[in-house]
Amino acid sequence: MKVTIVTVCYNSELVIEKTMDSVLEQDYDNIEYIIVDGKSTDGTIKIVDTYREKFLERGYEFRVISEPDKGIYDAMNKGVSLAAGKVIGLINSGDWYEPEAVSCMVSYYNKHGFDMFYADLRIWRKNKSVIKKAKLQSYVTTRDWNHPTTFITKAIYQDFQYACRGIYDDWDLVLRIRKGDKKIVICNKVLANFCFGGVSNRKNMKAAFLRFKERYRIYRENGYSRLYFFECAIMETVKYLMA
Repeated sequence: MKVTIVTVCYNSELVIEKTMDSVLEQDYDNIEYIIVDGKSTDGTIKIVDTYREKFLERGYEFRVISEPDKGIYDAMNKGVSLAAGKVIGLINSGDWYEPEAVSCMVSYYNKHGFDMFYADLRIWRKNKSVIKKAKLQSYVTTRDWNHPTTFITKAIYQDFQYACRGIYDDWDLVLRIRKGDKKIVICNKVLANFCFGGVSNRKNMKAAFLRFKERYRIYRENGYSRLYFFECAIMETVKYLMA
């Protein structure tokens, strides 16, 4: 089964190599790798170009698009639209996979079938790490879901795209997939790594309030109770304190 991995990036010269290396080090052979760059002004594309031969030697299909976009989720939609794989994973620049990430996911797909899959995540902050466990339960919260470990079938992406409305469009997509009664499978094994400190974690009171409003809006638009006001408030307060 062909698997497509998409990395979106912009001015990522300091972190893009770790992400690309983790794709090269996968113990699965049938991979298509697409990098969608937002027309970086630093050395990102020069670094990416030095990897072209490495991916070809590994036997991976390799494609790079560098052009202006309307934000990270617009870039993700571009990458997904170009994907030829049956299942698609999104790993952002600065994050990285464990070597068995793709093969583990494919094994689960072959055994169980799924529309969406995700696994445990190792979160790094100031050279220390914690494990964020993947869960699937009736109370729906981002505390149970890990974007860097998520793989979604191409067929599902043909019906569900990122809305390009705000910073939590990825969570909005998850809620829409859940509401669509699609099959979700989880794996309690660390398959990816995430570095704390991105745009959704900046320590700014105004930004935290706007993120709270965005998170709450997404819950309500997907039919969840007003009581999720407290879930959103707690999540954004914790992220603010940890940033």
